[in-house]
Amino acid sequence: MAADRHWAPVDFLTRRAYAGALWANKGRKLILSFPFSTSALPHPWRAGDARLESTGCLTEYRALPTRSILSKVNSKRGMPFAYAINPYRGCEFGCRYCYARYAHEFLELTPEEFEHKIYFKESAPWLLAQELRHLKPGTEIALGTATDPYQPLERKKEITRSLLEVFAATQGFGIGIVTKSTLILRDLNLLHQIARRHRLTVHLTVTTIDIDLARVLEPRAPRPDLRIEALAALRRAGVRAGVLCSPLMPGITDGRNSISAVARAAAKAGASFFDASPLFLKPCSLPTFLDFVGRHFPAQLESYRRRYGTSAFVSPAYKARVGELVESVRRENHLGRRWGEDPRSVEEFRHAPTRNEQAALPFAPA
Repeated sequence: MAADRHWAPVDFLTRRAYAGALWANKGRKLILSFPFSTSALPHPWRAGDARLESTGCLTEYRALPTRSILSKVNSKRGMPFAYAINPYRGCEFGCRYCYARYAHEFLELTPEEFEHKIYFKESAPWLLAQELRHLKPGTEIALGTATDPYQPLERKKEITRSLLEVFAATQGFGIGIVTKSTLILRDLNLLHQIARRHRLTVHLTVTTIDIDLARVLEPRAPRPDLRIEALAALRRAGVRAGVLCSPLMPGITDGRNSISAVARAAAKAGASFFDASPLFLKPCSLPTFLDFVGRHFPAQLESYRRRYGTSAFVSPAYKARVGELVESVRRENHLGRRWGEDPRSVEEFRHAPTRNEQAALPFAPA
C-alpha cells in the first residue's frame, strides 16, 4: 500500500519526520493533519537522543522534535515583530559574535557546539500552517532571528523554502527575512508570490566589506561581496531588501570609514534601506568573542573585558553616539530606513550592479 495512504504503527518522532518529508516533496498536494501528543515525547528528552541525519567532518545534523514553530518575542531591545521563526537550532556559519549560542544550553550542549551540532525542525511547515490560523491580520513575523534560515543544511532539507510555500498560500502578514546567504536567490519565485500577499522585507546582514576581516568574523558565511551581489539581484527583481550592518563592534567595525564603506556598497546595489546597531554579548557568547579579539585585536581585549564584563549591552552614551553616526551615513548615501518607505522607485534599481560590475564596489582585496 502506498506510503501516503497507510500509517504503520510508528512512534511520534517518526510521524513528524514523515510529515516533514511529504512537505519537502516537489509538487506537494497532501497536507497531513493529525493530533500531536506531548506525552509521546521521550522524557526527559536529550538532544543527543535525536536521530542523527548525517555527519560531516565538523558538523552533525539531527532532527529536533518541535511542538511550535512560532516563538513569541519578548525582548528588551524593542523588536518590531511579534513572532520569530527559526527553522534550525545552531548555525554552521560560526559567527564569532553570535548571541544565540545560549540556545544550545537548553539542549544540554555547550556554546562551542552551536556551530557543530545543528538541529532542524522537520515538521515546521505543518506547524506553521496550523499556527497562522490563530494570528491576527497584520501580525509581524521575522524569519531567521537567531540562526540563519539559509545556512548550508537548507540546500538539502529545504525547510525554509517549505515555510515560504506556506506563507505564499496565506496573506496579510508582515514578514521579515534575515540572512547572510546568497541561497535566498533560489527562492525568488516564492518571494514574488509572498510580496504580493504580504508586506515582505529581506535583510542582508553585512558587518564589513573587508573580506579578510569577514573571513575571521564569520568563518563559513558567504563573502560580503557575494551578499551585496545577492542584494542587487533581489532589488532588480523588485523585492524590498536592504542591509543590516550589525553588529557594530567597538574599535573594529564601528568607525565611520567602515560603516560608510558598507553603506556605499548597499547604495550602489540599490538597497531599500540601511541600518546598524551595536554589538551585544550574552555571557555564553563572551568567551568565544573574547578569544577572537585576543587573537586578532589584542590591543582591544582589555577594553572589551571592561565594556562587556558586567553587561551584555553597551552604555546609553555609546549607543546614542553610534546611532547619530549611522543616521549621518544613511543620509549621506540617500538610503531609507529599515521600517520606512523606499527612497527610490523600482526602475532606479533595475540596473543595480551585477557580478561583472563589482570592480566599482569598494571591497577590500581578497
